[in-house]
Amino acid sequence: MDTALDLSNPEGALDLDNIRFQLIRLEDTITFHLIERVQFPLNAAIYDPDKLPIPSYNLALPPNLSLADYMLSETERLHSLVRRYDAPDEHPFFPQVLQRPIMQPIKYPTILHPNNVNVNSTIKDKYITEILPEACRDFGRTDRGETKENYGSAACCDIACLQALSRRIHFGKFVAESKFRKETERFVKLIKAVDRQGIDEAITNAAVEKKVLERLRLKAKTYGTDPSLSAAVNDRKEKINIEAVVKMYAQVVIPLTKVVEVEYLIQRLKGTEWE
Repeated sequence: MDTALDLSNPEGALDLDNIRFQLIRLEDTITFHLIERVQFPLNAAIYDPDKLPIPSYNLALPPNLSLADYMLSETERLHSLVRRYDAPDEHPFFPQVLQRPIMQPIKYPTILHPNNVNVNSTIKDKYITEILPEACRDFGRTDRGETKENYGSAACCDIACLQALSRRIHFGKFVAESKFRKETERFVKLIKAVDRQGIDEAITNAAVEKKVLERLRLKAKTYGTDPSLSAAVNDRKEKINIEAVVKMYAQVVIPLTKVVEVEYLIQRLKGTEWE
């Protein structure tokens, strides 16, 4: 559960080439997890505590949870015991359930400025209401209920997708810190003016974003088809809606990453010489 970032060298961890390498790896992870998820129907009931109420045994949580929230919160509670959320590139969806790790702590060097930016609630909402309805296929039937649908399997896939999306989007903090250190004077001026639009424009690279979407379309097509089948069969049996993957990045991942970058930078001067 320890971070994949090499934090022994803080300057290296903030090198944009190193960060981009991590982001490209996460593109693969997210795409593969989504391919696994869409083998099941949308199964909207697992996100609705009224349709499928799950009693909560944690007083920090509401008394009734959706199945998806129950499984995600319990997974995070377990993962916290092996220090997953000690890592600076991990952000919990349910911070109130985290436990003290049972393993010795890792002394991570300080790389990011102290901040409280966490957009996981937005990620989860957009995942359920925007990403899945686009990505999940129509099986030509209505939801058959708890005893006939793969509710648990779908929720397990959701956890993997959400955790990968969260890690990818919150990597924006490392991008923002790297850019701040390279153009400190420019960003200090924008931050002092609380110019969110100016900061957004300063961090945006349209050419890079276009390249990301092109690369993602190719990956979704490559990973989502079986090379052992004929082209005609592949055209009918793609494992995932390629355009839904691209749309996920264009309308959710990239915009939310920039929100993380902007809000991180807004807090960047607190407690510093520029405040």
